[in-house]
Amino acid sequence: MPKEYSRSQRVVEQIRRELAELIRLEVKDPRVGFITLTDVEITPDYAHAKVFFTSMMGKESVPEILQGLRRASGFLRRELGRRIRIHTIPELHFEYDQSVEEGSRMSQLIDRTVREDEARNRDEQED
Repeated sequence: MPKEYSRSQRVVEQIRRELAELIRLEVKDPRVGFITLTDVEITPDYAHAKVFFTSMMGKESVPEILQGLRRASGFLRRELGRRIRIHTIPELHFEYDQSVEEGSRMSQLIDRTVREDEARNRDEQED
């Protein structure tokens, strides 16, 4: 049975898709070239949207990326208004999504722990 999506979920997904395309194709600022939008959260009245992103450039480039995104937010909001038919186009608030980096760090910790356990088990079997 297909999953039912609320209107706000459909709007959020459309905003994410449209922003990703706009940033990739229309924004000329080189600071925002290597980002991926991971999620969008919107207030019930559609007045504000938090747009979460990750960067291939690493955490150290986040302040520059945020500056570029904030500078482009007026353009992005105007273009969203042309592409999405909703009563209120939300004000965009960009936030860095650390979950990808945190997931990678956790994966490395797990891998290291598994290797240490395997080495310890080998040592015990040799004794």
